[in-house]
Amino acid sequence: MEIQTASRPEAEIVAAARRVLPGGTFGNMPAEVVIREGKGGRVWDEGGREYVDFLLGSGPMFVGHAHPEVTAAVEEQLPLGTTFFANNRHGIALAEAIVAAVPCAEQVRFVCSGTEADLYAMRAARAFRKRDKILKFEGGYHGMSDYALMSLAPRKPGNFPRPIPDSAGIPKSVQDEMVISAFNDADMTEGLIKEYKDELAGVIVEPFQRLIPPKPGFLQALRRMTAEHGIPLIFDEVVTGFRFAYGGAQEYYGVTPDLCTLGKIIGGGYALAAVAGRADIMAHFDRQAVEDEDFLMQIGTLSGNPVAAVAGLATLEVLKRPGAYEKVFATGRALMKGLSDLVKRAGLKAQVIGEPPLFDIYFTAEPIRDYRDTLKADKTMAAKFNQLIRAKGLLKGETKYYVSLAHDQADIDHTIAAWAEAIAEMKT
Repeated sequence: MEIQTASRPEAEIVAAARRVLPGGTFGNMPAEVVIREGKGGRVWDEGGREYVDFLLGSGPMFVGHAHPEVTAAVEEQLPLGTTFFANNRHGIALAEAIVAAVPCAEQVRFVCSGTEADLYAMRAARAFRKRDKILKFEGGYHGMSDYALMSLAPRKPGNFPRPIPDSAGIPKSVQDEMVISAFNDADMTEGLIKEYKDELAGVIVEPFQRLIPPKPGFLQALRRMTAEHGIPLIFDEVVTGFRFAYGGAQEYYGVTPDLCTLGKIIGGGYALAAVAGRADIMAHFDRQAVEDEDFLMQIGTLSGNPVAAVAGLATLEVLKRPGAYEKVFATGRALMKGLSDLVKRAGLKAQVIGEPPLFDIYFTAEPIRDYRDTLKADKTMAAKFNQLIRAKGLLKGETKYYVSLAHDQADIDHTIAAWAEAIAEMKT
């Protein structure tokens, strides 16, 4: 059977997706969202509709789609080979750039996805501490591994610290290896660390959990608690790395963990992620540096491949330039203020939370400090709002507006106008 990949009508493409993909999707966006191309801060779907893009491929396109310098770097590398399953100079240079930028990074190990990075960071902590349990925070997202899918988004949260599996197919025994605390609750977390200190291999946290900023002092308290008991602290910076600052959330919030995970931006839109951290913990990836029983095996066919590496290096070069982060933050602040002003004038029970590079609206007047607070928000209102703004030319996921360096004043104006129209329609 001949498979057409060009000039197919949008309806035919969607029908094919529903036939050959479970749910008609790759597991991310709805089946009817089929994107054809992207340029800068905008994308076009197969029906030719144009959107201001706040999805950004779920975050990696921080400098915009098809950035000319990133594209040129990739085009220069492609004729020279795409992967070698061996060291290459570009991957080594990218590791050097990460070590120079990220406070906790003394060494780097590349993988291909954030899920892998988080899994290996937890495994490295276990190898280092020779203990099994990991403490994570309810609502924290650390990829798709069995361990990470514990109390990510429980519909009926249980009693702390018992985890609740988020997916079918996870062995029940995994629950015994995870300890769950509440984000932003330093007292609860300190109590659990003291209770499980002799069993804990590490503590993993998103320093900015999904959309919830840390309360003042929370990350500092977490650093103090873990250091006091010699427990590695892992910052999951797959999202926040190189987004909140060139040194990531650890630079932005002024707290240095023992390990961190990176992804999305460091690959410039290509498959690349990394574990980075203290040399004595990272040594477990080196067979020559540790005893056989302490060696942490990690092999990846595409890990550190030169195409992703040159894309990442080109992206970081753009971000190093004066004014890059100031522009992203100015754009984000303008958008957050615009949306906040609109819902306030409309008298809606809603609030905008997050940081300028990454935010969203929650339809509730109640304070949001942790995952359970997010459950108080009106999900029906949120879904309706997202549906209305997509029809008005804004693309985003179920949650999160990702702001890019490529978004400009025209994008801000278009977005605020679309929000205003959607809010007016929601009130009628």
